[in-house]
Amino acid sequence: MPMPDTALVLGSTGGLGAALADHLEGLGCRVTRRSRSVDGLDLLDEASLARTAEALAAQGESFDWIVDATGALAVDGVDPERALRDLDPVVMARSYAINAIGPALLFKHFSSLLPRGRPCAFVTLSARLASVGDNRLGGWMSYRASKSALNQLTRCAAIEIARKRPAAVVVALHPGTVPTPLSEPYARGRYTAKPAEAAAQLAAVVAGLGREDTGGFFDYAGASIEW
Repeated sequence: MPMPDTALVLGSTGGLGAALADHLEGLGCRVTRRSRSVDGLDLLDEASLARTAEALAAQGESFDWIVDATGALAVDGVDPERALRDLDPVVMARSYAINAIGPALLFKHFSSLLPRGRPCAFVTLSARLASVGDNRLGGWMSYRASKSALNQLTRCAAIEIARKRPAAVVVALHPGTVPTPLSEPYARGRYTAKPAEAAAQLAAVVAGLGREDTGGFFDYAGASIEW
């Protein structure tokens, strides 16, 4: 997978999204940034997603890489659950809407902006906590389940996108623990990579992927994560 000449970063005002956009621009890539705070790109409002994608298509835009850097860990100020007694169906539904349904709609509306005739990538940010096989501690049920759903949706999108864009690579990536407003409060002594470092790692992983990797789930070092 060559480094991109053009890229679209969705969620570009978040810590990692901004760092990814900056990193790609530093490599000479022409980056288009879209976010909720600047452009009204609202994961909970499908019409806003459709309008944004349609406007880009009307400009004749095509992107070698599309990066979905959206997501939420604490929903509406509510921390991840520690135990089953903490489950709140409203918070669970909100987490699923932001971390699974929203990204699925990004696949729906933005995958047509990938080129047909050359290698390209659509990347969404998942989390190692989404792994069912690697879950040994429990807790954080809403976040874990919503990101697990995202992984399944990514796999489905990879299969469908390949029918018209056989050179496309569609993957879910775990960026590690990055000190951004989303994850810093929960680092608890874990190794963290600064956003710029994490962005460089993720870009290198995508550049190292091949067509055989589409539909996969990888970490910031390029290692496959079990489902």
